[in-house]
Amino acid sequence: MSADGAVLGARLRERDLTAAPAALNLLESTAPADREQSAALIRELSPAALGGEAGGYLIGLTGPPGAGKSTLLSALLHAWRGQDRSVAVLAVDPSSRRSGGSLLGDRARIDFDPADRRVLIRSTAAGERLGGLARATRTAAHALAAAFDLVIVETVGVGQAETEVADVADTIVVVVQPGSGDVLQFLKAGIMEIPDVLVVTKADLGEIATRSRRDLSAALRSLGSAATPVLAVSSLSPPSGVQELVDILDERRAGLDIAKRRLRARRAGALSEFVCEHGERGLRALGGRGAAERLLAEQEPGLEVPGLIAVLERGLA
Repeated sequence: MSADGAVLGARLRERDLTAAPAALNLLESTAPADREQSAALIRELSPAALGGEAGGYLIGLTGPPGAGKSTLLSALLHAWRGQDRSVAVLAVDPSSRRSGGSLLGDRARIDFDPADRRVLIRSTAAGERLGGLARATRTAAHALAAAFDLVIVETVGVGQAETEVADVADTIVVVVQPGSGDVLQFLKAGIMEIPDVLVVTKADLGEIATRSRRDLSAALRSLGSAATPVLAVSSLSPPSGVQELVDILDERRAGLDIAKRRLRARRAGALSEFVCEHGERGLRALGGRGAAERLLAEQEPGLEVPGLIAVLERGLA
């Protein structure tokens, strides 16, 4: 029997954190009955139903494999819980070729107290998506933002096509390992245009971390993004730079037009999902990307991604 999506949505809207696991199970299910209930859940958490955007802060945490994202996230979790803030983490892992499921276990990579009911960590498989996000991750992040203070989307890595997290989060943190040569690769892939904050991990390595931070700052200046903060952080005990990162993220949140950013994110997400389902041929049938974007811009600001996708699909009829 399918879970009642409307009831789960109402519980999340009331900040009942215990409803989150069942809501995520529903959103990840592909069973027809569950898809119907998922739609009901999403409606309960739409900006129209909430009277505005969900209050949680959506943060995208991305960077190359081995950069230290999970170690940094463990330190951030400790800092946020010290402020009594509830945190949900959606860890997007590589997919098993055999099972299609997540290859890496979230609890093996992120240090947290499993008895802490105000922390939720969920692994999702990236599947076949090139953007680094599982199909349900976008919807799950926005659903959780109705109940949790912070929702973190940690992606599998960064590459030329793995930038979808920029269409989900309010703030993007790109994590870089010192001395890895990532700066040149990032410039080639266009990744340097994504971050709102850049973090160099393993600051305890000293000069090599300082040099990486300097190289990143120079690269940002060359792109006209000199205002983007570049931090060096060490997650070793005692950590350094972690509280500074927490403060910078909060300052950024205070200055954001969340409604505008999320509206743009929903429309970009709908277009991405439409192309994934119907391909470039479907996009051409609508008159091209520009025509599709204009069609989306004509819709109500509170319309969620499934509704926006339906608008595009009606345009094919």
